[in-house]
Amino acid sequence: MKQVLFGNEMDRMPDWGFKMMSFMFKIADIFKSPENRLVPFNLQTGNIVIDYGSGTGRYIRYASERVGDTGIVYAVDIHELAIRSAYRQIEKHHLRNVKPILTDGKTVTVPSHAADIVYALDMFHMVRDTEGFLKELHRVTKPNGILYLEDGHQPRTIAREKVCKSGYWEILEETKGYMKCRPLMNANGR
Repeated sequence: MKQVLFGNEMDRMPDWGFKMMSFMFKIADIFKSPENRLVPFNLQTGNIVIDYGSGTGRYIRYASERVGDTGIVYAVDIHELAIRSAYRQIEKHHLRNVKPILTDGKTVTVPSHAADIVYALDMFHMVRDTEGFLKELHRVTKPNGILYLEDGHQPRTIAREKVCKSGYWEILEETKGYMKCRPLMNANGR
C-alpha cells in the first residue's frame, strides 16, 4: 500500500496519483508558499537551474524570476502531466527562461556540466536506479555546482546511504528538509 500511495521505487506514478498530488499541493500552497522551500538554495541571476522532478510546477515561477533573463530553469520530469504543468506555468506567467524536459528516468537532454544548482524535492524515494540517477545529476552539474536532495518518503538514513554509496556526491550539509551535496571531482573522470 505504501508503494501505491507514495510511489517508492516505481519511477513514474500513475496518472491518477499525479492528479491527486496536484490537488493536494494546490490546497497546501494556500496555507504555505512553496517558494519558501527554495529560499535557502540562494538562486542567483544568471544561474542555470534544474528542477528535477518538477511535478506540478509549483517552484518554476519563483526559480524563473530568481535566475532572470540571463538564467535558465530546466523543468525535468518523467511524467507527461508534469511537462504539461510546466507549459501551463510558462504560459500563465510568461516565463521565457523555462525549458520543460521529459526524461526517460535515465538521461536528461541537458548539456554536461551546465547546472549551477539542481534540486530534487519529494521524488528521490521514487527512483528505482538511484546510482544511475545520481550519476546523471553529476554529469549535468558544474564541478562547483550544488545538488539539494530531499529524502522524500524514505528515512534520511536510507537516502544518505544511497548518496554515499553512489560515489558521485559529497554531502556538505544536512537540514531537516534536504541534503546539500557537491559533485565529487574524482567520480566518473572528473
